[in-house]
Amino acid sequence: MRIAIYPGTFDPVTKGHLDVLHRACRIFDKVIMAVAPSSTKGPLFTVPERVELIRANIEPGYNVEVSTFNGLLVDYARSVGACALCRGLRAVSDFEFEFQMAQMNRELADDVETIFFMPSQDYFYTSSNLVKQVACFAPERVDKLVPVNVMQALKHKFPQNHSNSIH
Repeated sequence: MRIAIYPGTFDPVTKGHLDVLHRACRIFDKVIMAVAPSSTKGPLFTVPERVELIRANIEPGYNVEVSTFNGLLVDYARSVGACALCRGLRAVSDFEFEFQMAQMNRELADDVETIFFMPSQDYFYTSSNLVKQVACFAPERVDKLVPVNVMQALKHKFPQNHSNSIH
């Protein structure tokens, strides 16, 4: 069985993330969306919240598992028998960081490949950080970028009290 890991903070999961997941599912027998804690990014959602937001959007019939990991990603990949890491590339600006990470992961575990997926053109500009920035002021305006359950969770995190502060 060909297992791949799709790692990320997914804070929050976007339609772009899910698009990459669907592309990976066409190639691998099983894809594990591995949620990283990432305390350095100061996440909006807790790890359990992010896991639940993702799980609610996994379509029946896809061989997808959602889990968490700590430590080195390649160690986690080896522990679950994964042969590949899936990463999304939105723009050239993502490439340098992703290339460095792929090279380091290859140095640490040359038996685990990194495969890059380009999301649909509808999501090239979508990032969790941009979604959070817009949602801070207008959560309903991210409806094309995130699943419904994520939009509802963002509305809960950002109550509509900012509209009066913009003049």
